[in-house]
Amino acid sequence: MMVMRSVLCDVLLLAAALACCCCLAFQPPSTGVHKHGLLRPSSSASSSAAGSRRRQTGGLRMAISRPDPGKIMTLTRYMLEQTRLYPEYQDFESLMGSIQLACKSIAMLVGSAGITGLVGAAGAVNVQGEDQKKLDVLSNDILKGALQYTGRCGVVASEEEPHPVLVEEAYMSKFVTVFDPLDGSSNVDAGIATGTIFGVFKEQEECMLPEQLDGDLMANQCLGNTLQPGDNLVAAGYCMYSSSVHMVITFGHGVQGFTLDPEIGEFVLTHPNMTLPRRGKIYSMNEGNSPDWPEGLRQYVDDVKQGKGAAGHKYSARYIGSMVGDVHRTLMYGGVFGYPADKKNKNGKLRLLYEAAPMSFIVEQAGGKASTGYERIMDLHPKSVHDRTPIFLGSYDDVEEIEQYMAKHKEEIAPHLVAKEEQVPVAK
Repeated sequence: MMVMRSVLCDVLLLAAALACCCCLAFQPPSTGVHKHGLLRPSSSASSSAAGSRRRQTGGLRMAISRPDPGKIMTLTRYMLEQTRLYPEYQDFESLMGSIQLACKSIAMLVGSAGITGLVGAAGAVNVQGEDQKKLDVLSNDILKGALQYTGRCGVVASEEEPHPVLVEEAYMSKFVTVFDPLDGSSNVDAGIATGTIFGVFKEQEECMLPEQLDGDLMANQCLGNTLQPGDNLVAAGYCMYSSSVHMVITFGHGVQGFTLDPEIGEFVLTHPNMTLPRRGKIYSMNEGNSPDWPEGLRQYVDDVKQGKGAAGHKYSARYIGSMVGDVHRTLMYGGVFGYPADKKNKNGKLRLLYEAAPMSFIVEQAGGKASTGYERIMDLHPKSVHDRTPIFLGSYDDVEEIEQYMAKHKEEIAPHLVAKEEQVPVAK
């Protein structure tokens, strides 16, 4: 752990240096971009040469307009304004401030991973039996560290941790935060979109540890706050690291999309009030597993590919293999994303608590639907932190059509939605 922290410090210092170098490298030259973003010829160039360039480019001029700083809606400003409308949001301010700071740090690490040597495996295996990538470990540490000092988060649960982790500095907290620190981390080496998924629950019981009480007993009661159904979420979001860094969030009053502006270092509102169309033209699933799919799902995919579905038009396949990337595209264009149960994974593969439930909350708030193929994701009550579930989410009518196909073909692969009930131990 000390080695990893040392590596993290070195990486953050290197990332800062890289950012500084990038700023210096892209300073406007004397014969380049005007300070207001308008391309202009060199003052030393002759008028005839300038005229020649104009002829070659057809007189093209490119202007990069910057909005009035006073009119930019940053995530920080958005939270302040929402607090005025909804006073209960006040406790979210420090929480979201820490999450967005963590996402900026992770974005920097992902963007420079090939340069800093952070690609490849970390040499460990997580609780799901999956090989941990170097960035999995670092991203997990960054998020835990950021949430530790909000004063609002008492328990965190992560894909990379075997059990929920108590935040000792915040026993008087109000929230439980669950997250997948770096979804699709296996794609980093190939430069494909990855992301962070998070969800926030209210603590159902006050978590205090008076000295006269058994600390372990009280801690287990606090950790029990983690295992809540998606319907109890009060906030959820994801941050996608791709050609741009996007953060999409909901507090139960619609969905807002922000984009990281590298010039000012802030998330700026670029996609207000995101909504899904009732139907789309894209399905996003790993068809390599189709021989093991339920018959109803195979029939659905065959029909929509041929234009025989209820929409009456042919669907196209798009699949990245990163839930954040696939869900973001679905949210932007409509359609359906799915990771079903199959003969090999009868419970599905995606985790209910910190992947399926937060994404389902976002999609439902955007007017879409999220289902196992048989029932609503948000109604499922996890029995352990790493329970898995099948999932279909996206445009409301598309997901509903899948449910209809699944209902017609009841078969042996009925998903076992939750694992056996077990006591949640205290993380050491």
